[in-house]
Amino acid sequence: MDFKTHSHRHALAIVKEPQFKKDWDSFCEAVCSISDAEIISYFEKPGARKAKSISEVINVLIDERLTKAGWNRQSHIFGDKRFQDKRWTLDFAKAGDVLDKGGFSVEVAFNHGEATAWNLIKPVLASELNHVAKAIQTEIGIVVMATEELKAKGGLDSATGTFEKTQHYLDAMRNVLSVPIVLVGLEAPKTFRIGHKKVGNKKIGSVIKL
Repeated sequence: MDFKTHSHRHALAIVKEPQFKKDWDSFCEAVCSISDAEIISYFEKPGARKAKSISEVINVLIDERLTKAGWNRQSHIFGDKRFQDKRWTLDFAKAGDVLDKGGFSVEVAFNHGEATAWNLIKPVLASELNHVAKAIQTEIGIVVMATEELKAKGGLDSATGTFEKTQHYLDAMRNVLSVPIVLVGLEAPKTFRIGHKKVGNKKIGSVIKL
């Protein structure tokens, strides 16, 4: 998949530094290696749950690639037992390799736009020191979202937060979002789009070749 980026607090310059570059390249390779054909194959797999959009498929494919490359999925931010449920986890994390320097927090956010602020704050919690004992210490956040075009062509819900709208959050929340964050906007497939049909009370997606 192709993607766009937006840099918060000079994140795109920082990821080129030696302690970050290897993991940043690993992340980029994972996303760029996802093909339209692979998305279609997963989406139309016999026996698979009939979905409305390709967001679940993209989540699965990113998960497969990042975990294979050594990233940790559902990584706890805090070690304190009060903060062990899912809301206090990162979708993926990669701790720094040298003297605890480096390290990324990753959120893949195809959820409702109202969750945008929380998706942005979690990498800050993982990267800043805290009075609550930490389970992981990172330095940079990556927040992956759909572009407006992917939202439209991929069949995503109309309330889904997008790459374009989230850039405004970064501006408004600059003093709160105190760590570097790379905002990643996944672009739409080039060879197909998702159409919808109603089955009972549900909308079901289907692949329409372009």
